[in-house]
Amino acid sequence: MTGVEVLVAVTAILVILGVVELSLHARRLATIRIRIHVNGTRGKSSVTRLIAAALREAGIRTCAKTTGSTARMILPDGHELPIYRPGGPNIIEQKRIVAVAAAYNAEALVIECMALSPLLQSLCELKLVRATHAVITNVRPDHLEVMGPKEPDVGRALIGITPVRGKLYTSEHTHLDLLRMAAADRKSELIVVDALDDHEVLEKFRYTEHADNVALALAVCADLGIERDVALRGMWKARPDPGAMTERRLDFFGRRIVFVNGFAANDPVSSEQVWSLTLERHNGVQRTIAVFNCRNDRPDRSRALGEACAAWRPADHVVLMGSSTHLFADAATRAGIDATKLVFVEGLPVEEVFERIVSLTGESALVMGMGNIGGDGLKLAAYFANRAAPERD
Repeated sequence: MTGVEVLVAVTAILVILGVVELSLHARRLATIRIRIHVNGTRGKSSVTRLIAAALREAGIRTCAKTTGSTARMILPDGHELPIYRPGGPNIIEQKRIVAVAAAYNAEALVIECMALSPLLQSLCELKLVRATHAVITNVRPDHLEVMGPKEPDVGRALIGITPVRGKLYTSEHTHLDLLRMAAADRKSELIVVDALDDHEVLEKFRYTEHADNVALALAVCADLGIERDVALRGMWKARPDPGAMTERRLDFFGRRIVFVNGFAANDPVSSEQVWSLTLERHNGVQRTIAVFNCRNDRPDRSRALGEACAAWRPADHVVLMGSSTHLFADAATRAGIDATKLVFVEGLPVEEVFERIVSLTGESALVMGMGNIGGDGLKLAAYFANRAAPERD
């Protein structure tokens, strides 16, 4: 055979294998009668976990997959397994998740969208998930280098997961025109959900859960015939994502410190919201310290947060950790923040970052992490948690 003939033969074999593999994937999908695809700027992992927990409580054999702070496969008994990524994140891993769910004879799969590029988000839905129900939590200005440059462009990317002839749930109200367009194009029903107005329900969570997330999860469960009390019972049992917003209280050698893990809030809108709410809850502390974990692979995020935070309720100190913190500092000072408040701890190990923060606290302080859970964000949150008072049941 000539070289050209060999190339043609190999190409033909690869095409045939690809068709066979896609056919097998479609057959596995068909065995899972409930497929829920979750997307959005903030809250994807939380909504995924809430829905999966409610389905398990209702006796529906459910697998779930989150991509948030640390990628996890959640099995029907609630046990969690880390997802091995030898070559880094790749949307093809969604096929592996479907294969595992089918092997467990799952009746339902709740899967978080892991794609960023608009084309890949659409591909994930149309070829890999084919959801019966989809959720777009919200549209915020984040990952603008891929989905931007503007907030509406983010919305145009996220609507790629709109199912064909399915149901699309959202708590987004600003960009509803985009969601309506996508739902109409794919002949799906759009359901707009308002935030849950029930403090008693929210107070029963062991961590800070957002009213929008709970409302979305309840709406999806209601469509599946799950009673509200059953769904909530399951949600209250749900294990939070490692990046979920939590509070820890420390009595560190006479210093009373409240540490809030808000690192998963990494767009300006969400970060300002959680910062303001947290200040209101802890308005009696002597000092307030905002900690921003920067990443050199998220330069637009650092600039956006730096520019935005200058208009927030001011902190006594702004600690900058991670990498390329100068991008945040430059944007913040240009926007008018007092440069003397900036404290640089870039490149320091987590234990030294902790000591530097503690040195700023005075007798009592609120310390809140924001920006990025990746890198040392999760490590710093764990460092504070390991030194905090035991949580009460």
